[in-house]
Amino acid sequence: MLARGVISATLRSAFQSPTSKYSISDGDLESRGFLFRRTISGLNLDHLNSVFVAVGFPRRDPEKIKLALEHTDSLLWVEYSKTQKPVAFARATGDGVFNAIIWDVVVDPSFQGIGLGKAVMERLMEDLLQRGICNIALYSEPRVLGFYRPLGFVADPDGIRGMVYSRKQRKKNTNCRGLHKANH
Repeated sequence: MLARGVISATLRSAFQSPTSKYSISDGDLESRGFLFRRTISGLNLDHLNSVFVAVGFPRRDPEKIKLALEHTDSLLWVEYSKTQKPVAFARATGDGVFNAIIWDVVVDPSFQGIGLGKAVMERLMEDLLQRGICNIALYSEPRVLGFYRPLGFVADPDGIRGMVYSRKQRKKNTNCRGLHKANH
C-alpha cells in the first residue's frame, strides 16, 4: 500500500526548527549507546542486509545496496556502539526539490519498541522539510501504518491512489524479483 505523507503546518514548523524537540534526544540515545550516522561511511552492508532480512525483507545483493545508497538523497542509520552494527535505518530518494520517497525503514527486532524507528523518522523528516521538500511519500506494510500516522502520514489523501508497475514474469527475473516487497 502506498501511504503518501501529508504534513500539517503545525508539524512542518516543528520539524523546521533546528532546536525542535524529538521524542528522544540525541543525548539520551547516545547515553544508551546509540549513535546517529548520516553517510554510508562505516556502514557494513552485510550487517545492514541482516537487519533487512530480520524484518522480513528479501536478502539483497550488497553491490546493489551500495549502488542504491550512492543514489540516495538522505539517509540515517543508528549504530549500536557496543557491537558497532546498524540497528535502525531509513533513507529517502527524490528530485531534491519537490518530492521524496522514504524507503527501507527498519529497526532490528531485538531493538524494537525503544523509540529508534520514531527517532530515525523524525530526523529524516526534519532533514527533508528543512530542504523545502514537502511532498513526502513512503511505502509501508498495512500492519505498520499506525506507526506512521502520528508522524503526519495518511493513507490515500484526497483520494490519491498509488500504483506500482508490475508485470507477469514468464521467466525468473532476478533483477526485479521482490522489488515491491523489498521497498516497503
